[in-house]
Amino acid sequence: MIERRSFESLGGANHGWLNAKHHFSFANYYDPKRMSWGNLRVWNDDEIAAGTGFPPHPHADMEIITYVRDGAITHEDSLGNKGRTVAGDVQVMSAGTGIRHSEYNAEPDLTRIFQIWIEPTKRGEAPSWGTKPFPKGERSGQFVVLASGFEGDADALPIRTDARIVAATLKAGDSADYALGATRRAYLVPAKGEIEVNGVRLNARDGAAIAQEDVVTVTAISDAEIVLVDAA
Repeated sequence: MIERRSFESLGGANHGWLNAKHHFSFANYYDPKRMSWGNLRVWNDDEIAAGTGFPPHPHADMEIITYVRDGAITHEDSLGNKGRTVAGDVQVMSAGTGIRHSEYNAEPDLTRIFQIWIEPTKRGEAPSWGTKPFPKGERSGQFVVLASGFEGDADALPIRTDARIVAATLKAGDSADYALGATRRAYLVPAKGEIEVNGVRLNARDGAAIAQEDVVTVTAISDAEIVLVDAA
């Protein structure tokens, strides 16, 4: 079962400095049919103007993954962490018992990110933050694990939940498989390019809610960059 959710059908709001599209109900956008997908709660497609960003604000008990599509995001938090995550790379914040953070586009051009929230397996743990580079060349033609709650994914950023975030870059005509398993759910978005997912066509920034599929096969119609969350 694959449900295409076109980019045009997404909720959202344009605040001037932030143009946000929401794959799931978020802030003032509410759709009872798009509340979550398993333990995946938020997938926001954010465009942040140069020299602007999210001022310090709190979170608790949520795994927050930021995938940078273009530009860079600069992070600061109440734990004293500071870091800059550039296009193609990932940062993870485990909010745990509570953390305040800011996310700014300190670059001269527009920054584009996917902001992904996943419910944690356990609540009340100590907060943490981390970032890591993931060269796009290493995921050419295959899915690479970026963040994971599974012990076997040693090269991925750790998250405290039953989920995995993977990504691939494909040239036009190439395909890549992801072994999902029929009892799992996945949510997939092409950051760039047109693709087919088990025969269902998606345009850039469309979403695909996937269930009851043992294997997810992605074929690129044009050069594409794909992000997928494997959710419980």
